[in-house]
Amino acid sequence: MKQLLCIFFLFSFTVLFGQHTASDSLSGKKVPSVSLKDINGKIFNTSALGFSGPVVISFWATWCAPCKKELMAIHDLYEDWQAETGVSLVAVSIDDEKTKRDVKTYADGKGWDYTVLLDPNGDFKRSMGVNNVPHTFLLDKDGNIVYTHNNYMPGDEAILYEEIKKLTAEK
Repeated sequence: MKQLLCIFFLFSFTVLFGQHTASDSLSGKKVPSVSLKDINGKIFNTSALGFSGPVVISFWATWCAPCKKELMAIHDLYEDWQAETGVSLVAVSIDDEKTKRDVKTYADGKGWDYTVLLDPNGDFKRSMGVNNVPHTFLLDKDGNIVYTHNNYMPGDEAILYEEIKKLTAEK
């Protein structure tokens, strides 16, 4: 019984604290090239998102409450983050063909200043190894993935911001 409890606590610890991944396992991995449309119909290539500074790519969906909480938490701080670090955020909706029409309404209604891309077929999601949302990636100015986390708990945005500041401090 003690052994079973020990395994349970070890597993719980791993799940609770294993959601954040530093650059060690992702070092050198670049964002794959996938063509996606934004909410206004403009086509973007994901490997050329204009890396003049750090870029946060956040996979989300309109039906995902934690996704919306994370993006709103970042929205409240985004202007300050941009002024201090030059970071850009790209919110990639994984809403399918049935719900993708809700993405523009939602993003516009929230006043997001982010680039919002649509991935209704999941091509970019699969190529980035995203299994569930929210899933957030931080890229350096060269397009290398340097940090990732999935799921969302209040305060995760502060951890993300610390990672962004580390990137801009290395200049």
